[in-house]
Amino acid sequence: MQLEGIDHVALGVHDIERSVKWYTEVLGFERLHEGMWNGVPTFIGKGNTGIALFPAKPDAKPTSLSHREIRMLHLAFRADRENFLAAQRELEKGGIKFEFQDHEISHSIYFRDPDGHQLEITTYEIEKRS
Repeated sequence: MQLEGIDHVALGVHDIERSVKWYTEVLGFERLHEGMWNGVPTFIGKGNTGIALFPAKPDAKPTSLSHREIRMLHLAFRADRENFLAAQRELEKGGIKFEFQDHEISHSIYFRDPDGHQLEITTYEIEKRS
């Protein structure tokens, strides 16, 4: 079997339109496949990256943030160094808090969408230490 990559990730969200607005304004995604499937799921994406937004139950609560749970922990997007730095500036400008981590082989920032899904932007273009 030979796979080409991940096509999309499916997320349950409380308010589809709020999530579409957030992902388009914050990450530059676009609405995809409009008019399909009576809007469920609602697809958004950019380039080869897609997210399918499904309506969550009104009383649904985010799962535990523990790394010891059996669940998806976060969704990571890759960027070159220039866009990694630009993402930090854009998040700061938008009032979105993020946490920086140096993973030795890469640098990442972590932040959350309106429903609490943890997102990561990572770059492997880092200055090598001697």
